[in-house]
Amino acid sequence: MEQILIIEDEPSMQTGLRDNLEIEGYEVTVVGDGKEGLQTLVENPFDLVLLDVMLPSMSGFDVLKQVRSRGIKVPVIMLTAKGEEIDKVLGLELGADDYITKPFSLRELLARVKAVLRRGQGTTSSGTGDVVIGELTIDFATYSARRGDATVDMTAKECEVLKHLWDHRNQTVTRDQLLNQVWGYDENLSTRTVDNFILRLRQKLEPDPARPKHILTMHGTGYKLIP
Repeated sequence: MEQILIIEDEPSMQTGLRDNLEIEGYEVTVVGDGKEGLQTLVENPFDLVLLDVMLPSMSGFDVLKQVRSRGIKVPVIMLTAKGEEIDKVLGLELGADDYITKPFSLRELLARVKAVLRRGQGTTSSGTGDVVIGELTIDFATYSARRGDATVDMTAKECEVLKHLWDHRNQTVTRDQLLNQVWGYDENLSTRTVDNFILRLRQKLEPDPARPKHILTMHGTGYKLIP
């Protein structure tokens, strides 16, 4: 049974989420405080986290930042009443896997929960074994990367962006294709989101990020991965 942690301080939202997720067959734990939620997540394994942005003691953004800095790769869906693009971009860049704005329909939430869990289970490279791009060795199945014997920190979303480029290596992939295929739904995010992720990947992948040799910009179109 897949286990979901809900970090949300609004009682009615806690009850509604827990009841409906349990009906769907998930095992659910609910915490109403940011610091307590972080501690619960550090001490226990979960398959997915639903994380509110506005929380007592520690914001959802700070919880997410701490989670990723500790190397915890659990998929995270951010919940918030805010709808501005900057908040969505910040959550995604900190390592969130999805983002849903309140109020949302139960059907939409359940669809996104299933999609994120499915992506997490199915994130494997084409074929088996590690993938080598330049000096970086990536295991898409575990969201891990290394340069020689040194570990390179990468978020799940960064790995998914890189995997999509790898699956279409030597081909031009548009920004819209990346938004649609990696984030998996029609969302009015700016293509700047993709550019920001590419910038971060280059900093981890390229010997000289200012003169990339592996992730090339196809001006006016998108990007091309050259292994």
